Amino acid sequence: MLLAIDCGNTNTVFSIWDGESFIATWRTSTEWQRTADQYYVWLSTLMAVQKLDVEITEMIISSTVPRVVFNLRVLSDRYFNCRPLVVGKPDCLLAQQPRVDEGTAVGPDRIVNAAGAYDRFGGNLIVVDFGTATTFDVVDTDGAYVGGVIAPGVNLSLEALHNAAAALPHVDITMPQRVVGTNTVACMQSGVFWGYIGLVREICARIKAERDAPMKVIATGGLAPLFQQADNLFDSYDDDLTMHGLTVINKYNKENT
Repeated sequence: MLLAIDCGNTNTVFSIWDGESFIATWRTSTEWQRTADQYYVWLSTLMAVQKLDVEITEMIISSTVPRVVFNLRVLSDRYFNCRPLVVGKPDCLLAQQPRVDEGTAVGPDRIVNAAGAYDRFGGNLIVVDFGTATTFDVVDTDGAYVGGVIAPGVNLSLEALHNAAAALPHVDITMPQRVVGTNTVACMQSGVFWGYIGLVREICARIKAERDAPMKVIATGGLAPLFQQADNLFDSYDDDLTMHGLTVINKYNKENT
């Protein structure tokens, strides 16, 4: 069994892959102080609740928070007796190396998204990931990550608006009934919702024009379905794209080492 871990700035996702499908997925907040022992107690408790009697023999990690990786490595070594693959490290092989400016460190999440998207949808893609940041990953015809765009995330923008303007409340993102709001909450929701619709549409249009090629737009992240219902922004939505990408990279390493 493979334990795939995607550690983002806000949340960390743990999924168990049996070779054909994910049999369990759990999410927790990302905290670099959490020890390997704490991770194991949390995981083993959840596995017991779901009556999962499985043996973890492999582990792969993608982390945008470097300080978390050490304790996850200890978790793998101490409790599962295996050496984890860490995306972005020299010993983690990739089918195609990113083609970016020399010296540029590409985020592991973007490498994983490119691998997962290429495996499911082929090349010439724009992967829009609604996370802490909203990222646009451009995947070439051969599956290589060749650059992209980073914009503030939806919830991050709402939080910044609330924190910077004392009179503005914290609001949840939702599709407003009308563009013109008639109260403060509706005004904020409209600005963020339709603002991000415009942001996604314009950035994708400019990427396609710059590359002068037909490209599919693939969305992932929890807020993607919300934006899709208002406009046909995406060709496909894949909620487990990142986790799938981890299984693709793990399989490639097993076959080529």
